[in-house]
Amino acid sequence: MKGEGVGIVSYGTYIPKYRIKVEEIARIWGENAETIKKNLGVYEKSVPEVDEDAATISVEAAREALNRSNLDPKRIKAVYVGSESHPYVVKPTSTIVGEALGLENDYFSADLEFACKAGTAAIQICAALVLSGLIEYGIAIGADTSQGAPGDPLEYTASAGGAAFVIGKNGVIAEIEGTYSFSSDTPDFWRREGQPYPRHGGRFTGLPAYFRHVINAAKGLMKKLELKPEDFDYAVFHQPNAKFPIRVAKILGFDMDKIKQGLVVPYIGNTYSGSSLIGLAAILDIAKPDERILLVSFGSGAGSDAFSLVVTDRIEEFNRKPEVWDKIKQGVYIDYGLYAKLRRKIKFR
Repeated sequence: MKGEGVGIVSYGTYIPKYRIKVEEIARIWGENAETIKKNLGVYEKSVPEVDEDAATISVEAAREALNRSNLDPKRIKAVYVGSESHPYVVKPTSTIVGEALGLENDYFSADLEFACKAGTAAIQICAALVLSGLIEYGIAIGADTSQGAPGDPLEYTASAGGAAFVIGKNGVIAEIEGTYSFSSDTPDFWRREGQPYPRHGGRFTGLPAYFRHVINAAKGLMKKLELKPEDFDYAVFHQPNAKFPIRVAKILGFDMDKIKQGLVVPYIGNTYSGSSLIGLAAILDIAKPDERILLVSFGSGAGSDAFSLVVTDRIEEFNRKPEVWDKIKQGVYIDYGLYAKLRRKIKFR
């Protein structure tokens, strides 16, 4: 895709306002909150209300993206929603989004599922459709209300949120300089049909899954484009916790200054398909023309999509308010009682 001019025209995010602190979850299970925070680098997470699911989160993020772009919705000819918590097993989320946005009926649409990287896969699909000339603009979304069983380590990080990106050739604020994917059959995290919560392979989720795929995707992209870590101004990696992306950044040669702006997981948790994309949005909130951004997602099962994005002059005229960090700071804290009540209503409604 290098030099073709396709890229991000606009973006939007949505983060539920409710938050629960690690201390509150640890209190219920009689665990040491300080140890958990030290091990995960996560201090609190977002909690969805009963009316906040992958569909409503996708709609809100996409509405913000469209409003910022001032595009006529009828020019959007593709909607792809990546999530592992689609509200329906049989009934697409993408058509709910299309209807809510007021799109005409002649648009490509599908729901995607590849654990936490389905949102970046949606970006690749929209970019390919734009490059082929089949569409002028498409919307790619990554959104989740992730689940962790009560008492499971995932309960401290599994959260909710999403990001939407309008992809096109006209009015690009960040050009996709190139993309590269690395995939394998590595079953580190899974959930069978009908099971309410996923299962994970413990330590197997680290080196064989997350680190192998993220590192190889990043290195593959840099080799393809003949770039080095010092050529990038920012980097954002999938954030299942804070320790993994910090460690992978060091392995690849990126210092904290390049990843801290997009490192949102300590304060909102792991939003799964929205994780790396919300981090990217936080970087775009402050990015300047000609700066280069490395984005690497990760999805269990397993695979990573890597992107090199170059910010254009149009970013200076683009409305970036409210910023992601503004939304993060607007959280309302709840106790475990309300948290459990919300989880029960979402599960059994």
